[in-house]
Amino acid sequence: MPAWLVPGPFPAEFMTDERCSITELLNIDESPDASLALARVAPGVTTRLHAVTGTTECYVILAGHGVVEVDGTPEAVSPGDRIVIPAGVAQRITATGAAPLEFHCVCTPRFRPANYVDLGDPPPATAPARRSPR
Repeated sequence: MPAWLVPGPFPAEFMTDERCSITELLNIDESPDASLALARVAPGVTTRLHAVTGTTECYVILAGHGVVEVDGTPEAVSPGDRIVIPAGVAQRITATGAAPLEFHCVCTPRFRPANYVDLGDPPPATAPARRSPR
């Protein structure tokens, strides 16, 4: 097998202490510059307020509706929205619809658990009304 091939299947989905289910689609030593995960937040759940040092996170909303809070600013999100979260910035996301909120999370460089910083669990900021379509 060539060194550049990482055979399937994907690792199993797991629940984090952050209150979010994760499937690591790509987070391996052979790819230090980026990682990719499928995240799932259950309806009505808000993830813990946190930051990731040294890593930029990009969310691509695939399904569901929610509110993402970045650096204290909340914004309603839905499928097709993309969010860029700079390294070290406080963040969390809430699933506001009847179905889970699902999104890809691309991290550059790759996500490492040692870079995760739990910032406590204050109440989420109030979200604005959903903006009109672009």
